[in-house]
Amino acid sequence: MVAELSVDATVAYGELTLVCHRDRIVEVMTSLRDRFGFQQLLDVCGVDFPERAERFDVVYHLLSMTRNARIRVKVSTDEQSPVPSVADVYSSADWFEREAFDMYGMLFSGHPDMRRLLTDYGFQGHPLRKDFPMSGYVEVRYDEEQKRVVYEPVKLTQEFRNFDFLSPWEGAEYPAPVLPGDEKAVGSAGTPSGGKV
Repeated sequence: MVAELSVDATVAYGELTLVCHRDRIVEVMTSLRDRFGFQQLLDVCGVDFPERAERFDVVYHLLSMTRNARIRVKVSTDEQSPVPSVADVYSSADWFEREAFDMYGMLFSGHPDMRRLLTDYGFQGHPLRKDFPMSGYVEVRYDEEQKRVVYEPVKLTQEFRNFDFLSPWEGAEYPAPVLPGDEKAVGSAGTPSGGKV
C-alpha cells in the first residue's frame, strides 16, 4: 500500500501513520477510500510547531469499518500555502477544515465555504496557535442595555486581589477534634478512662 501511494509510513501509538506532500492529499485520500476501504473520515485536526518553516501539520484520522482498522495521514504546511480540500472525497471534512482554519489559520484551497466556524465574525487571530496570547485581545459579551454584542478590552480583575500566602495550618491553634462517642471514653480528668496520657 505504501509503495502504491508513494508516501512515508511509520507506526505511532499503535496506528499506521502516512506522511505525504500536501499537493497529493486528495489523490491519497481518494485511494484510501476507494481502494483500501477507509470509508469514514473521523477527524481533521491541526498541530502547531512555530519553530519550523512549515509550522502546521494537518492530521486526518480515517476508519475502515469493514477491516476494523484506523489510519492517520499527515501533511505539513505554512501560513500561506493552502492544502487542497478533501471535502469532495469525505463530506465530513467540510466542517473539520473550517475548524482548522478558524483555530489555526490553516488554508484549504477548493473548500466550498471557508469561513470562521467557532469564533465570532470580527475575531482577530487564531486561538490555538502557540503564539496567540493567553488572555486574547478583547472579550465579547451581550449588553442588555444596548441590545447588542459589545467588544471590550480584556480586564483581568484577579491581578488586583490581595492574596494572603500564609498557610492556614501554620501558626493557628485548633482544638483537638472530638469524635462521636469520645465523651464516653473520657474520664473526669479529661483523659481516656484507664489510660495514661
